Amino acid sequence: MEQALIVCIAQDCCKDKPIEDPRLVKTLLELCDSKTEHLPGLLPLVPGMPVILTQNIAIELGLINGMSGIFRQLVYEEDSVSTGVISETFPSNTRYIRKPLYAIIEVVRSKVECNFEQLGSNLVPIPLMEQTFRINIADILPKDKKPKPNQKTILSIKRRALPLVPAHSITTHKSQGQTLNNVVIDLKLPNRTDDIAAIYVPLSRVKRLTDLVILRHFDYKTLLMKPSKSQLVEIERLDKLYIETQLRSAQWF
Repeated sequence: MEQALIVCIAQDCCKDKPIEDPRLVKTLLELCDSKTEHLPGLLPLVPGMPVILTQNIAIELGLINGMSGIFRQLVYEEDSVSTGVISETFPSNTRYIRKPLYAIIEVVRSKVECNFEQLGSNLVPIPLMEQTFRINIADILPKDKKPKPNQKTILSIKRRALPLVPAHSITTHKSQGQTLNNVVIDLKLPNRTDDIAAIYVPLSRVKRLTDLVILRHFDYKTLLMKPSKSQLVEIERLDKLYIETQLRSAQWF
């Protein structure tokens, strides 16, 4: 059965007051999350989809920036649902949620040792987070309201939103340090890319070769890429550090 898409709308305010200008509201919601302290303006969600946490919530429990999970359920205020079109990016039957409370995420490698009341194993509630970012509004002001030369056009925006982003695909950089169940990677690198990490990192995210799929044909020379001089120096430094640690703390080896 096809599930309707839901989109969480971030709550933005300026000087502790809700923003009412439609153009500014639209501009803020459509900003890339890299410009909004990694809190998305419009967050599309469907139960069962992979997501990534973008903020540190509880480091000791492993709920940290970059943690991956599966979205299971959204809890929100019932009177905050809208079906009016807010963005042409999404289907016409999309339900927009203006006041989400928290999202329930399934975290396979959760460090939470006890289950939350009325929640199943590995299910963790992710609350809204708050961040402040700055934006230059000079480009969106109408011609009759263009700022004077000495007039400030930088606004400080406070945003409350779920610290999640869809993770149907992720960058090599984002995958560092993770062990993934299945991986589809593209080894056809952009021109002038000679970083061996761009090859090694995605190839080493799985435990078994059968869990790895290469998307398309690639130049075999890609796999023969040699480390740069700086990388070789770092490898030698780590090797020396390892030997020194063994000698200094032999009882632990």
